[in-house]
Amino acid sequence: MTQPDAEPPKKKSKLPLLIGLVGALALGGGGFFATYSGMILGGGAAPPSETAEAGALPDITFIPVDPITISLGPNARARHLRFASQLEVASPHAAEVTLLLPRISDVLNSYLRAVEVAQLEDPTTLMRLKAQMLRRIQIVTGKDRVRDLLISEFVLN
Repeated sequence: MTQPDAEPPKKKSKLPLLIGLVGALALGGGGFFATYSGMILGGGAAPPSETAEAGALPDITFIPVDPITISLGPNARARHLRFASQLEVASPHAAEVTLLLPRISDVLNSYLRAVEVAQLEDPTTLMRLKAQMLRRIQIVTGKDRVRDLLISEFVLN
């Protein structure tokens, strides 16, 4: 039987759980910051000293590629693409790559004409376009002759 003067059981306080949760988050955040900033488990490399000498520059040559102007389709916001670039080449291969410049211009012109206008207008795709163009240039010239493609002008107008 139930007694009329019996009190209902008290609810447990959630304060200790809340304090534990806040403490765990604070410690986790502090641990992340300490690891990310290099205070612990990192920062093994000493900062470069001011007296350190610069190493010798690699033996490279920059060969300018003739600028290319491509007319875009009627649905494009811009009417033309103007593209200018230079090739980073190991100096011993500069004459060979210079001899192949007409083929390089042809490959770049063909590729840029085949690219969708939406991709040309999207600024985030420039690195992917650059990698695709460099790969095509390396196929024409041979893999070890051209080190990089430097885009000096990519203008839609």
